[in-house]
Amino acid sequence: MLKRSLAVLGLTVLGFLLHQALNLESATIALLGAAVLMLVTAEHPEEALLIVEWPTIFFFAGLFVIVGGLEAAGVIEWIARRALDVTRGDVVTTGLLVLWLAAVGSAFVDNIPFVATMIPLLQTMGTISSMPMESIWWSLALGACLGGNGTLVGASANVIVAGIAERYGTSIRFMQFLKVGFPLMLLSILLSTAYLYLFYWR
Repeated sequence: MLKRSLAVLGLTVLGFLLHQALNLESATIALLGAAVLMLVTAEHPEEALLIVEWPTIFFFAGLFVIVGGLEAAGVIEWIARRALDVTRGDVVTTGLLVLWLAAVGSAFVDNIPFVATMIPLLQTMGTISSMPMESIWWSLALGACLGGNGTLVGASANVIVAGIAERYGTSIRFMQFLKVGFPLMLLSILLSTAYLYLFYWR
């Protein structure tokens, strides 16, 4: 089963890399990979569906509905314009704001919904200001990814590992994680700031 699972995983990752050439959405490729895996491992669909994290799926579905509603109502554009008023359309200032906001925000709100909320905001900022957005997207990616290391709830992986550790008799507490994770997160964001400055903003 491990060999079959790794083979399907490899094909799925390849599908993600080629999804634009294949003209398929990433979600379609992920579902195809899951379906193929169920076929090659002969798992019963009922058993597989019972262990799906349905609360998480409904949470993300609700989140995307809310973000779509805010975008349609013009709230996202209003926030983008206010952010541009603060940064005055300067790429460096905007990048720093996005990087540190994403880092701190992702440390206390799971980084996946945070990024899902920020994407339409940055798209609108780019449309309004016509500023080069490559470094801004990198700022969001680095801030959200590394910011999730700051607290126990900052990334889904942290929560999952803490749950597994608890099951095997090792308890990881929020403050215990924060004392180690948050300083390391700040250090990594400082290094990211230096990287962005050297390669994009200098």
